[in-house]
Amino acid sequence: MEHEINDNDANPSSSHQALKGTARWAVSLENLLEDPEGVKRFREFLKKEFSEENVLFWLACEEFKKTQDKKQMQEKAKEIYMTFLSSKASSQVNVEGQSRLNETILETPHPLMFQKLQDQIFNLMKYDSYSRFLKSDIFLKQKSEEQDENSSEAQSAAKRASRIYNT
Repeated sequence: MEHEINDNDANPSSSHQALKGTARWAVSLENLLEDPEGVKRFREFLKKEFSEENVLFWLACEEFKKTQDKKQMQEKAKEIYMTFLSSKASSQVNVEGQSRLNETILETPHPLMFQKLQDQIFNLMKYDSYSRFLKSDIFLKQKSEEQDENSSEAQSAAKRASRIYNT
């Protein structure tokens, strides 16, 4: 009687889900931003490049879009404006049309009010910082640590298998 052995990893439809950590981050900026550890490492990198405000703005906008309460939305919109967009902003992001933005937009907030600016910052990160991040010491060190962990796990599995078959 023949037995067929199936390897779940060989299934092409699951290849992106099976990727973890740096392998997943290297696929796209979107994957990186979906992973809390990826965001942490990317922020660490951007801090060294003096552009951490870009990812902080992007994250603030993502959080803002989830806001339901009008009063809370108004408060968060003002906070985003004052932190990232105002001429006196402490962590000002560099977006086109910034000079035309003023506080009047804060009077009638809506979930997508920062979308165009967020898209500009996303593209700036995607085509500028992200590619440098993938070549950075921060990324390469994390990748190396993951490979070390994976090889240790593989060795442990091999030892367990040899104990089972050698008994």
